Amino acid sequence: MQTSIATVCLSGTLVDKLHAIADAGFDAVEVFEPDLITAPQTPEEVRALCDRLGLRIALYQPFRDAEGVTEPEFAQVLRRAEAKFELMDRLGVDTVLVCSNVATASIDDDAVSAAQLARLADLADARGKRLAFEALAWGRYIDDYRRAWRIVERADHPALGVCLDSFHILSRGHDPADIDRIPGEKIFFVQLADAPLLSMDVLSWSRHHRLFPGEGGFDLPAFVGHTLRAGYTGPLSLEVFNDVFRQTDPARTARHALRSLTVLEDALETDARPASAPHALDQVEIKAQDTDAVAAVLERIGFAPSGRHVTKPVWLYTAGEARIVLNEHNATGTAPHVAGFGIRVDRPEDAAARAERLGAQRAHRRLLAGETDLPAVLAPDGTEILISGPQSGAAWPGEFAGGHGTPDPSIRGIDHVNLTEPAADIEEAVLFYGTALGLTRESSAELAGPAGLVRSQVLRSGDGGVRLALNVVPPLAERTSATQRHAQHVAIACDDLPGLIGRARARGLRTVPVSANYYDDLGARFDLPPGELERLRETGLLYDCDASGEYLHCYTETIGTVFFELVERRGRYDGFGAANTPVRLTAQHLSH
Repeated sequence: MQTSIATVCLSGTLVDKLHAIADAGFDAVEVFEPDLITAPQTPEEVRALCDRLGLRIALYQPFRDAEGVTEPEFAQVLRRAEAKFELMDRLGVDTVLVCSNVATASIDDDAVSAAQLARLADLADARGKRLAFEALAWGRYIDDYRRAWRIVERADHPALGVCLDSFHILSRGHDPADIDRIPGEKIFFVQLADAPLLSMDVLSWSRHHRLFPGEGGFDLPAFVGHTLRAGYTGPLSLEVFNDVFRQTDPARTARHALRSLTVLEDALETDARPASAPHALDQVEIKAQDTDAVAAVLERIGFAPSGRHVTKPVWLYTAGEARIVLNEHNATGTAPHVAGFGIRVDRPEDAAARAERLGAQRAHRRLLAGETDLPAVLAPDGTEILISGPQSGAAWPGEFAGGHGTPDPSIRGIDHVNLTEPAADIEEAVLFYGTALGLTRESSAELAGPAGLVRSQVLRSGDGGVRLALNVVPPLAERTSATQRHAQHVAIACDDLPGLIGRARARGLRTVPVSANYYDDLGARFDLPPGELERLRETGLLYDCDASGEYLHCYTETIGTVFFELVERRGRYDGFGAANTPVRLTAQHLSH
């Protein structure tokens, strides 16, 4: 698969963008005209830079308002085109995107549009150029790719073909099946963008909310499948207008973009080997210069120290199947934070290789003799993901010595991990964790808190053994303290949570206070058994239920940027108590 991306997708100068695109590994690039116009480099210098970087300029775009106009207006179209074809000569590109008219069109007639595009193609052909005609979703008269193709077919010119853009087709709900009827050699270019399924005017939707493949609601594998069956052999090119992507690091965005095309390519290969899916959270690593306060909370919850690592200042705390690693190695000046987590899979090297193929970097881990070699990769934000298998998962805890004590028998394992992401990075994080780790994107919710709405996106393995919740930091919280901005948590699965809390409180555990108003409202919302509301009130537990079961939970105090949630799932409850999140957010806000 040839890969391409439009410079409009990235932030920075044209030179910044081209370097980022090449470094990410793209084969080709679409040069967006405003990027060239504002660049201090000449077209010849841009062409030479692309040659040095190994990038082919596949498309120059856009040429607007070219058809459906009066003859005096069309004379001006031809004049503009002459200048653009000369510029394309200097740039070294042979194909230009011609958009359906949105501004000056006054003649709604296929014959007129076809005749004018044919005359424009005559001019292009004489200069060795091609026109890729695209139906914009908001075109004045031509807003459907099927009509655009009928016009191209009517014009019958070898230098005139169509450009198929997934956004313009799928946002209007047009059936892409008719792409199969277009001869492959007449599909001059294919542009791809995903998008959330929104109800808004299509122009604003397009200009601000496009996403990379796999991040929205469009069925892009089916769309691309139609183009390939038609015989298209050119590049699959990303054209994503997005306010966030055009403000963030271009190198990171380019890597993110290429990852999305790799995911799409995998989806198109029906014989692709499935990923080694994770079936459990193996550990969570909390790193800090001083982890004593975290260790104290863990012991109060009911964890027991399994000992210190034989070569590093790292400690392991365990209870049931839950393993929490406290790491002070090379952590000078850092407050407690979730630095990584481990997953268990059947084929660790296969899982690591897939993550690398999707753009993840291997994490460097210094190993001494006798230490377990766990493959590890880095998420885009630097979170380390260690991958263990049936043998290695049982072996690595043996590297810790000097443990003592007995864990509380009610603790079963790690229920889920909650990570926070800035708004600029959330789509990349969801795509990475979903594809590199083989997790499924599930429910998304917006939860109210004192600092604004918190968007939460849940990802999970098929059997629910691995659950990740990614929270988007609200804009106001971006300007508050680091603790409020980046607080993340580890949820511990328990049996008999009321009993555990009683014992934990006797050991000195403090949990986030719950307002009396919450319990008054709880009694109104749920018909609880006699005495249950008072038991919840006395133990300070939060409660939720659905048709499948019940959920009890509570939260510890925050240390650095980490806190713990203790949860008990009853029956087949599979949610996260989202309705109680505002209670937790408010209590944490008041405590800082």
